[in-house]
Amino acid sequence: MIRYILQKLGTTIVALWGVASLVFFLFTVLPGDPAQMMLDQNEDSAQLEIIKSKFGFDLPLSRQYIHYLNDLLPLSIHSTDSNQFGHYDSSIYGGWELFKTRKRVLVIKAPYFRTSYQKRGKPITEIIKETLPNTALLAVSSMSIAIVLGVFLGLVATLNKDTWIDRFLQLFSTLGMSVPSFFSAILFSWFFGYVLHEFTGLNMTGSLYELDDFGEANQLQWKNLILPSFVLGIRPLAVIIQLLRSNLLEVLSEDYIRTAYAKGLSRYQVLFKHAIKNALNPVITAISGWFASLLAGAVFVEYIFGWKGLGKEIVEALNQLDIPVVMGAVLTIAFFFIIINIVVDFIYAYLDPRIKTF
Repeated sequence: MIRYILQKLGTTIVALWGVASLVFFLFTVLPGDPAQMMLDQNEDSAQLEIIKSKFGFDLPLSRQYIHYLNDLLPLSIHSTDSNQFGHYDSSIYGGWELFKTRKRVLVIKAPYFRTSYQKRGKPITEIIKETLPNTALLAVSSMSIAIVLGVFLGLVATLNKDTWIDRFLQLFSTLGMSVPSFFSAILFSWFFGYVLHEFTGLNMTGSLYELDDFGEANQLQWKNLILPSFVLGIRPLAVIIQLLRSNLLEVLSEDYIRTAYAKGLSRYQVLFKHAIKNALNPVITAISGWFASLLAGAVFVEYIFGWKGLGKEIVEALNQLDIPVVMGAVLTIAFFFIIINIVVDFIYAYLDPRIKTF
């Protein structure tokens, strides 16, 4: 057990290091001077040098990379010299000092994603805290819709094999997997939010909280969650229907299923007590992958529906070349993607005793 946990921990650290390195070098080599982006039209040579020194843009790329990793690590070493870039400032980094010498200090802290170029130096962690819950809510809602409808329709397709119902559901699944989410988002927003607005009461765009008519307070708008949830859930829904149907049909042809029938069990007893648990293993794997990817896949759906989540924040940051926001958001999504997949390994082993994790 301990060995397995350590193995997974090591894999997680290596994966996060790889993602952090890729993100850093990918966005660092982009054309344009970040110091000039921060000053915008107020470019001044003296101010430019101050900005470069403050954010370490004047350092060699290798040193910038080391400082970047040091900021991300929960256990990091910083200079005590306030004139050096990356020196420890408790008001910025937070955390606790573990060990201190005249020149260096060892600190335990939360990962530091630095500050936004465009939002007056707003910390990236604050931006993530404001937007990630909305994205998580959207992902959970979408996945819940996909799981409930997918399992139900997969059972319906299996029980009605080779009938018009089965063929219709297979056609629906194929279309659901083929149509891009951004196209579905535009279509749903226009049709249900504009054409049928009088009957549905739904808006083309809107987030979880909207200003009231007087612009004084935020009001909770659950109805704005409906359309983006369904749009984002269409593709995993289609995958679950197809997977469950094919796996159930395969399981139902096994010898132990024939034995269960021979013992006098009804079709529904065989299906729900014996077959469905074994057929769910590949479905659980697909659900985990889709749930993790929904955090990233929500980018254009959130932007089209005006849902104030992490995905919409990424698109706006890219439009403004606010690179730290993009880097912090990508690393956050990667972290949750890895954690979700580790959790699913345990679930998968629980559902199938033949799989040994430790």
